[in-house]
Amino acid sequence: MADDDEKTGELTDQDLSFGDELPVLPIRNAVLFPGAVAPFDVGREKSVALVEDIDNLAQPVIAIFAQRDPSTDDPSQADLYPVGVAARVLKALKHSSGNYSLILQGLVRIRMEGVQQLDPYMRARISRLDQPKAEDVETEALAMSLRDIAKQVIQLMPELPREATSLIDSINEPGQLADLVAANLDAPVDEKAQLLETIDVKERIRKVLRLLTRQLEILKMRERINSQIKEEMGKNQREYVLRQQLKAIKEELGEEDGDQGDLDVLDERITKANLPQEAEQVARKQLKRLRSMQVGSAEYTVVRTYIDWILDIPWSKETTDNMDIGEVRRVLEEDHSGLDKVKKRIVEYLAVRKLKKDKKGPILCLIGPPGVGKTSLGRSIARSLGRKFVRISLGGVHDEAAIRGHRRTYVGALPGQVIQGMKKAGTINPVFMLDEIDKIGHDFRGDPAAALLEVLDPEQNDTFADHYLEVPYDLSKVMFVATANVGDTIPPPLRDRMEIIEIPGYTRKEKLDIARDHLLPKQLEEHGLKATQVEITVKALENVIDHHTREAGVRNLERQIATVIRGIAVKVAEGNQGPFRVDSEEDLRPYLGPPRFISDVAERTAETGVATGLAWTSVGGEILFIEATRMHGSGKLQLTGQLGDVMKESAQAAMSYVRTRAKALGIAEDFLEKHDIHIHIPAGAMPKDGPSAGVTMMTSLVSLLTGINVRHDVAMTGEITLRGRVLPVGGIKEKVLAAHRAGIKRVILPERNVADLEEVPNEIKNELEFVSVSKMDDVLEAALEEPSRLKLKVETPATTGAAPA
Repeated sequence: MADDDEKTGELTDQDLSFGDELPVLPIRNAVLFPGAVAPFDVGREKSVALVEDIDNLAQPVIAIFAQRDPSTDDPSQADLYPVGVAARVLKALKHSSGNYSLILQGLVRIRMEGVQQLDPYMRARISRLDQPKAEDVETEALAMSLRDIAKQVIQLMPELPREATSLIDSINEPGQLADLVAANLDAPVDEKAQLLETIDVKERIRKVLRLLTRQLEILKMRERINSQIKEEMGKNQREYVLRQQLKAIKEELGEEDGDQGDLDVLDERITKANLPQEAEQVARKQLKRLRSMQVGSAEYTVVRTYIDWILDIPWSKETTDNMDIGEVRRVLEEDHSGLDKVKKRIVEYLAVRKLKKDKKGPILCLIGPPGVGKTSLGRSIARSLGRKFVRISLGGVHDEAAIRGHRRTYVGALPGQVIQGMKKAGTINPVFMLDEIDKIGHDFRGDPAAALLEVLDPEQNDTFADHYLEVPYDLSKVMFVATANVGDTIPPPLRDRMEIIEIPGYTRKEKLDIARDHLLPKQLEEHGLKATQVEITVKALENVIDHHTREAGVRNLERQIATVIRGIAVKVAEGNQGPFRVDSEEDLRPYLGPPRFISDVAERTAETGVATGLAWTSVGGEILFIEATRMHGSGKLQLTGQLGDVMKESAQAAMSYVRTRAKALGIAEDFLEKHDIHIHIPAGAMPKDGPSAGVTMMTSLVSLLTGINVRHDVAMTGEITLRGRVLPVGGIKEKVLAAHRAGIKRVILPERNVADLEEVPNEIKNELEFVSVSKMDDVLEAALEEPSRLKLKVETPATTGAAPA
């Protein structure tokens, strides 16, 4: 490289010479190399002034320097790269706009030493940079490598003319070859400027080789990608072309706006949907994917369906709660008789919601026998609050995906029933009923009850994660109402998250009110009859309740009423317009046939060894007859009637107690040596279990062995211990109602269960006598007809006409 202070002599190059000063033309986004010919557009004021003054120059030679920042309009020396090139102006063409197009030929490298003037254009003192000669073997080897790689690049770039290969071969001087290749490289301006500043030929060739090798690898990769694309396109080319033709034909006919218009509608829906930030980000990301997909692909349908689900489910829309507590009470009373506990809880929730707007929805679980109105109560709650109602049935559901949904990787994947229910509701605060939650199963496909834990946990359900959506969804404003027949089969963690409200069976009076006020008008309307055409009296309804149904709820009662109405509808359809009056059992017989149930009182006979117990089942309370007999044998105890393990153990405990008290009871202490005892509970087809028949079994055994009859109007319940204590049991209200239905007059119950009588309606309590007991001897005193024959040393048991309300 020439010394900076070296005086630049006159250059003679093809009869061309220039001095120390040259006009400077800054160029943007390009670097001109010696020997290269390139066009440039000139439009800046100073540049135009320079071009117009070229004719006044001794020679048409100017200095070309590249700008560091292309956005600078009036660059100074600091804004230009220090090394440029002296260039000859081969041609200048003026446009109508006043701008020029120049064709320049690079001559030799130059360095800017200082600016001499800035107006009307820049002039600078320059020094020439001569490149040293390089003719050693290494330089030749580098030049050969550069030539070979350049030819490979030319082969991979079809846009380059084939004459380029000949041009490469025609240049023998290594420095010129490096400059030619550098001028045509696809590289950033700063890298090209570094090449221009590199005077040493070997170093320059190495730098060019690095850049050229990188470009060669990129071109090879592009070639491989193009080959793969052509391969894949070859398989689908016919289908793609046909689809494009079909699309063009439909657009020409005006039959559709095209898929792009459809996606624009989706974009607009996303904007208007008021989605949470995370959901909106996911939706827009999937829409972006959708725009780049082929319409006929399977993935297109999957993504489109997913976006539709995100937009269809409610994220912020909610209904306004009816805050008029009196109106809510009126609607609940209008829809259902009784059920005071549930109505009280709904009114409490509404009152709290009125005082605290952001109160989370309660999670109630209504447990009771079939037919008491649990499901219809959910609809009534929704109607009273002014909310949407949605119901899903969980009975028999085994697959966890039914709650959480399937992941989108599966064919035909869908969200779970919870998200589907929210879509159906259309609001974020519906009354959501989970029917038959006690009948959920679990197997190898997962445990749906465990999946429900997140749904029903107020601390978690504001970020419920459905496998299909993969976006947190807020369920905290939903009022969940679950229903079950029994609570024992609900997993404890799930049961713990719900507020349990037990709904007992209806009393005879409540059934009569429901039948008169709700069931009868409903069935008349459903069968197209008017109230003026049909009169079913209270007496007839009582007959249906007593002799044609036996249930805790009113579902079968409604069916029997419907049967009567249908029979009358047939007569009306045949031309007999009535009116029809149904009053007595004889009037009911043509429609319902003979009575199906007779009073249980008739089954209670004055025989020893027979006692009446009270049981609780999933369909309400029932009375239970326990029979005991003895026969010659070897002291065995036989139990029949499809008894469970707990009930069998209660029988063993009763037998042990009787044996320990044999002397006091006046029974021979060796009564088991030559006899077998057989205890049987009729209705053998029904499984029975639980400890509450303990006192009844013990009473039956004592009656058998002493020959004293049990009072026929007494029923009893309670668990026994070997110490002679009577322990409390559950289901007292249902058992008392069953005793009342069966015509029982006296009910024996454990002392610690007296408090449970508060739930029993007053009209029932007023018709029954309750005896509270704490010891087994108290039971015998209250249950046997002649307790004085026994040697019992007990105080008189507590007897009341009616338990305090």
